[in-house]
Amino acid sequence: MVRLPLTPEQLAAGRRLGGLLRTARAGADPDAVAAAAGISAETLRKIETGRIPSPGFGTVVRLCAALDIPVADAAAVWDAPESDRAAENLAG
Repeated sequence: MVRLPLTPEQLAAGRRLGGLLRTARAGADPDAVAAAAGISAETLRKIETGRIPSPGFGTVVRLCAALDIPVADAAAVWDAPESDRAAENLAG
């Protein structure tokens, strides 16, 4: 199976998700957060920086649980309003 490349919108959504997770971590030890989520600290770092722009659903759920944030918040960031996307395009 061939995976289609992600669209610019999907890449931007991944950066927004990473930013949400990084903000929610708020200085907490990344090794501890990653361990609580069942992933490596390197994977957490890649998600937070947008290098893994579309992590698996289970990974997102476990990260939200480890960071004590609602999964709905992660979904809302992924599906940000068009105005947010336009502002991000201007900034980046």
